[in-house]
Amino acid sequence: MGTPDEMGVLLVGLGLVMYAVSAGADFGGGVWTALASGPRADEQREALFQAIGPVWETNHVWLVYIIVALFTCFPRGFEALSIALIFPLVFSLVGVNFRGAAFVFRHFGRHKGARIPGVEAVFSISSVLTPFFMGMAVSSIAGGRIRVAPSGPALSGQAMPYWGAADWITPFTIVGGLIGLSVCAYLTPIYMAARTAGGLRDDFRRRAIAGALALGFLTAIEVVVARFDAPLFFWRFVRPLPLALAALAAFCGCLTLVLLLRRAYGAARWVADFAVAFTIAGFAAALYPYMIIGQLSLAQAAAGRQAILAVLTTLPIGAALLAPSLFLLYRTFAMNLISGGPGDN
Repeated sequence: MGTPDEMGVLLVGLGLVMYAVSAGADFGGGVWTALASGPRADEQREALFQAIGPVWETNHVWLVYIIVALFTCFPRGFEALSIALIFPLVFSLVGVNFRGAAFVFRHFGRHKGARIPGVEAVFSISSVLTPFFMGMAVSSIAGGRIRVAPSGPALSGQAMPYWGAADWITPFTIVGGLIGLSVCAYLTPIYMAARTAGGLRDDFRRRAIAGALALGFLTAIEVVVARFDAPLFFWRFVRPLPLALAALAAFCGCLTLVLLLRRAYGAARWVADFAVAFTIAGFAAALYPYMIIGQLSLAQAAAGRQAILAVLTTLPIGAALLAPSLFLLYRTFAMNLISGGPGDN
């Protein structure tokens, strides 16, 4: 079964995976809205907005879940991360709100037959910046720059200006932000290729291939950058378990490309999800047993045994209520949302 803190971190990890594969696809919609091109550019944007529309608010359930699981199961870790990474976290949350507002204004503007200037630009920019800053925040906990002193958490460069830019803006975290962004750009067109038809499907298929190649390139670059900029993480990453998980992520990424080339869109969608899940698992395995690498272990960050057991006891009750609703929602809008025609596989 594992210790309570290990069970608690599994809950957080599950939330991260679910948020990445659900909300990540929504954020990717903003990316590809900005990059829509060709004779069907307007159709691409409209298809993306229609696909996002029914589920974009629901996907943030997983963000709430992550936050609650963190501050309930790991209160000291939550405190440390909230203080040390206040700027990338706030930028991410601001982006979530701007993106949601822009989406709503666009929807009701089109419903009323009015076009609100700049609303699509706000939607696209916030969809790009939010996963980028989230990726920076996540990679910062492995970068080795956060120090947890007895009096509380701190960034290493206390003599720096209050922004602390030298601490969370590093080559390692910048590539981490790009990986967060590329995960979104990777998932969205794969999902859309399974939901569209004709020339529009071919457009998304090409974008899916480009997204898969970009994600694979950036994750490989991150390992090289870690060797020089985050050496503690690098040497933990080259252990057998993290490497095995990374190899599984790479295998799923390559298999996704094969499935896309063979136009097996339904299977590609599932394999892409596993590629992202194994990528997150490999990162987590390299970080374990730390919450903040080299500074704060899971055991040190964890709440008391009774608090974590209470979460583990109540979670199945909440899941029994929520899971069927989510399944019905995703099932209702997953297939044939755009084209109305039969999907492959």
